[in-house]
Formats: sequence, C-alpha cells, structure tokens
Amino acid sequence: MKAFKKNYWALALVSALMLVAVSCEEDDDMDMDQNPVETPQSITDIAAANEDFSILVSALQKVGLDDDLSGDGDFTVFAPTNEAFVALLDELQVSGLDDISDDVLTEVLLYHVVSGSKASSMIETGYYNSLSAGPVDGYTLSFYVDMNSTMINTRANIIQTDIEADNGIIHVIDKVMLPMSITDHAIANENFSSLVAAVSKADLASTLDSDGTFTVFAPVNSAFDSFLESNELTFDDLTKETLTPILLYHALGAVVPASMVESGYASTLSTAFDNNLSVKIDVDNGVMLNVSANVVATDVVATNGIIHAIDKVITPKSIVDIALQNSNFSILVDALIKADLVDALSSEGPFTVFAPTNAAFETFLQENGLSSLDDLSKEDLTPVLLAHVVSANAVSTGLSNGTVPTLNSEKSLTINVDNGVSIDGEINVVAADIQGTNGIIHVIDKIIVP
Repeated sequence: MKAFKKNYWALALVSALMLVAVSCEEDDDMDMDQNPVETPQSITDIAAANEDFSILVSALQKVGLDDDLSGDGDFTVFAPTNEAFVALLDELQVSGLDDISDDVLTEVLLYHVVSGSKASSMIETGYYNSLSAGPVDGYTLSFYVDMNSTMINTRANIIQTDIEADNGIIHVIDKVMLPMSITDHAIANENFSSLVAAVSKADLASTLDSDGTFTVFAPVNSAFDSFLESNELTFDDLTKETLTPILLYHALGAVVPASMVESGYASTLSTAFDNNLSVKIDVDNGVMLNVSANVVATDVVATNGIIHAIDKVITPKSIVDIALQNSNFSILVDALIKADLVDALSSEGPFTVFAPTNAAFETFLQENGLSSLDDLSKEDLTPVLLAHVVSANAVSTGLSNGTVPTLNSEKSLTINVDNGVSIDGEINVVAADIQGTNGIIHVIDKIIVP
C-alpha cells in the first residue's frame, strides 16, 4: 500500500512537470506569432504585391530594372497604374509591352525614377532630374512638377503619395510620362506660355522638336511683357518675319550646360549673311546675355537639348551695338563717336571691322606721346578708323593671304593666315567671327596705322 502511494505521487509530479513544459512551449509559439520577423520590402516587392502595378512590374522585368529597384539604393518612383499603361499602349497604338523596344522602355521607366527618397512634403513646384539619360553625358532628363495642381509635365496626376519601401518611396500617378523635347518642356510650364505662343507664330516648334542638340535661353512671360512694353508693341504686332530672327537668337546649336558656360561670344541659330549671329555671354556676376538678360534657372534637360530660363528677351545686335556692349571696346566707341562714324557703321553694310581693344589704343597713344583721344581731332581719327573697316562680311575661315582694300582708299591690309590671322605682319587677330546684323568683328591687339 505504501509502495502504491509512493509511485502515485511520483507519477503526479512527472505529469505536472510535463504540463508546465508543454505550456511554456505553447506560450513561446504564441509570442512568435504575435511578433513575427518583418521581411524587408523593396520598391519592386511592394509593386509586385499590388495587382494594380502588374504591368509596371512586367515592364521592369522586361528590361531588367526590377533588380535595380530591389537592391540597395535610395529612390523615388512615380509609379503608373495598370490603367495608365493601358492608356499609353493605346496612345502609342501598340498591342503590348513586347511592341516597345527595350531601349525605349528603359528610357521611359527611368524617367519615372529620381535619386533619393522624396516624401510628398519635400516636393515643391519645379524641375527634377530623373535617372533617364539626357543628350549629354552627366545630365539626365528633367520633368516639371506643379504642386498647385499636383501634376507632372501637365500630363500625369499624382493620385497617391508616400508609400514607403526599404530602399525608397513610391508616389502613384495616373499616366505614364514620356521624355520631352525642348518644345514639350516649354508647353508644360505655364511660365513659358508667351514663348510657346511666339514659337508657334514663327512656325519654329518643329525646329525645336527635331533631333538636333540645342541650348535655348528661354525668356519667361514677364520678359516678353517687358519687351513688348519697351517697344510699344502688342503680341499681334509681331509677325513671323519679325519673330524668327529674335527667337533663333536665343538658341545655340549645341548642348551647353551651366557648368560649361564661359564668358565670350557664342554663335546662335539666328543668321545674317548666311552666318550665325553672336550673343555675348558674361559669367562674372552670374550668367548674363548681351549685358541685359540674367539667367534665372538652369539645366532643364530635354531629349534634344537643354533650357536655361532668362528674365529678358535679347535681340540681335549691329556691330556698333556689339562694341557698345563690350567694355573692352570703350575707347574704340569713343573714337567712333568723335569721328562721327557711328551712323555709318550702323547702316546696312556689310562691314568687317578689325576692332582694337582698349589696350591696343592705350599702347598707340603712349607710343605717339598722346595722353588721350582728346589730343586727336576728328580729322586725325577718321582715316585711322576707316583703315580698320572692310566693305564685306569676311569670316575668318574665308580670309586668305593677300591684300584687302579698306574704307580708307589709301590703305589696304596685308593679310596672312599661315599661323593664325595677322595684319601687316605685326598685328594679330586675337578673337574672330563676332557676327552682327550688319557685319562681323575680328578683335586685334594693335592699331592699324595708314
């Protein structure tokens, strides 16, 4: 009987210990279920888990960008919905993604991605650089966000924001964005509406939509308002013939990002005598054009070039105006005024002016024992100045060895082009081909003496 009781209590104790052990295991299982380990969610993971992004995911997989948006990095993705992709396919008149080349699809998809996480609270109205390659190395295509209307490129509405991933953030849009040309960018920003109207009136939209590479200094609306007011004009007063040379004067035939802009003269697309007119660029105190227009925004990158916004409309200049705008020609301008030659050199022309710098005049005065232009009469100056002018529009590449008559009938220039351009054996052309509306300027380092 005693043995039975002893065994009974032993069994009860073992059973109780087993129940405690099982209970602890169940508690542990419950704790694990209540606090599951979170799995990292990349941008691609989040898109793949949402059936409304199935076409976007298929597009990413087609060109191999799904891995890029799954890995390390920090991105903002403006993600088009399935409905947005269906509308795109219809717009492009194709049946599916397979009808779009991988190169084009890659460009379009990267146009929706920005480097760095940008929550909606960080996005302001303005331009943003996508990851889609632009027309020049190191510069990617831009798009314009208007937070007043929550639209991008006046095309896509932002319909949901701030879906957070481990490697960035997603904002949902209702249209697929397409990379834009210079003309498209101007249309997409209401601050360029006057420019768009002018380009349309001058029939230049196709030019700025073409496959070339351009830099456009784009006047904002207030610049056009000031231009019309100062010239006592209305927009209706401007004809295609009037607008075309002015608008082309704002365009260069190459891509010049802000980091590459240098002081000097640049050839525009506006022409005179079959040569491109020159615009003066000054970068010493911010970038200015023709000593009047300030560059107020830079590096809007389009598929066929780059846009810099300016605060004034610039107009093509005569050779006299070019001299007036360049402080290095101030003594030359004073001499022309004293000799009463300003009106003559402002006429239709064409003229080629070999323009001495201030330093050239100062050396001339010193060598002749003169203190200033005041020591020279109109009669002294006139034959000297006319010896610097040729009755032609002679670009430097058109010059050849030989003699050239000047407007001073008693003086011809001996030109040598074997090692740069020199005149009379000792005078050097130090800057060439500054093209104006009525002629061209070549800068020289000494005075031509008749």
